[in-house]
Amino acid sequence: MWRDEGLRLPVWWRDDDAVEPTPALERLMALSAGHGAPLHLAVIPKPATERLADALQSAPLSRVLPHGWQHRNHAPADQKKAEFGAHRPLTDMLDEIAAGWQRIRDMFGERAVPLFTPPWNRISAEVIASLPGVGLRAVSTFGPRKGQFSAAGVLQVNTHVDPIAWHEGGGLVDTTRLDAQMASDLLQRRSGQSDNSEPYGLLTHHLVQDEATWDFTARVLELFSASDAAAWVSPIELPARIG
Repeated sequence: MWRDEGLRLPVWWRDDDAVEPTPALERLMALSAGHGAPLHLAVIPKPATERLADALQSAPLSRVLPHGWQHRNHAPADQKKAEFGAHRPLTDMLDEIAAGWQRIRDMFGERAVPLFTPPWNRISAEVIASLPGVGLRAVSTFGPRKGQFSAAGVLQVNTHVDPIAWHEGGGLVDTTRLDAQMASDLLQRRSGQSDNSEPYGLLTHHLVQDEATWDFTARVLELFSASDAAAWVSPIELPARIG
C-alpha cells in the first residue's frame, strides 16, 4: 500500500542506558546483526566503561548517542524526573553535557553521533537551544515531533514506540494496544496527518526487558526489515555501517 502510493517509511532504533557489556547487550547486538538493523545505543557518559567500547567493536551496525551525563534526577520530588530540566543553572548543565559528549567521542570515536538523548526524555527548551554551543546537532525524546527543528540548529528526531509498561511496574504493554498504536501512527503518516519525514523510532531498554518485551522487539525489527516499504535510516545522515 505504501509503495503503491510512492511512499517510504523511514525507521530507526534507539536503546537507552548502556554502561557496560552485559548478556542483555550481547542479545541486543545479536538482534541488530540478525535483522540488519542499525542500533543507536544511548550511553550514559560518566559511568560508561572502556569494556563497552571494546564490545561494540564487533557490532558494525552500532552507533553511540550521549544519554545525559550520569542519569541523575535533579527535579523536585513533586515533579517528573529530569536530569536536564529547568531545575539547575544552565551553565552547570551545559558543562555536564559538554563533558559527556567529549567522553563519548573519546571512547567511541567515529561511532559517536551528536544526537543528545536526555534521560527520561525530558529537557528544557533553554538547554535544547544551547546544544549547538557544545557541539550537538540534534535531540531525541519521545512522541511525534512538533517540527523538524526544536531550536535553531537543533534537529528533532524522536522515538514513537516504547513497549515497556513503565506505569504498571514493567513488563510488556498489552500487545493489542501496541499494535493499535502502531497502526494508527502509520495511518496518520500515510495520510499526511503527521510528519513522515521524521524517522519512526522504536525505543527499547535492554537492561530491563522481560522475555515478552524481547519477543516484541524482535517482531518489530523483523517487520521493518522485511518490508519493502520501510527503510532503516541514520537519523542525522551518518553511514549505516562501520567496519
